[in-house]
Amino acid sequence: MTSLPLRARLALIAGGCALVLAAAIPGCSSEATPEKRGPLTERERDSTLGASGLPGGVGVTRALAVSDSAAARAARALPDHY
Repeated sequence: MTSLPLRARLALIAGGCALVLAAAIPGCSSEATPEKRGPLTERERDSTLGASGLPGGVGVTRALAVSDSAAARAARALPDHY
């Protein structure tokens, strides 16, 4: 068996790695396009803002909680309307 020089062995290894990468990269991409979502509702925007940690976000979260409890009270008081 003939031993290849170091430079030739490195060239074969590099070529093999390039071939493996060329075969693997197309498999990593997805053919499906991401689902496009519609615009967020006001509730979703406020909830995101409240969870963001931005100044005033805690107040937004509390306002949503107050709004939810008021809506629940109204639903209990007027069950025919909801």
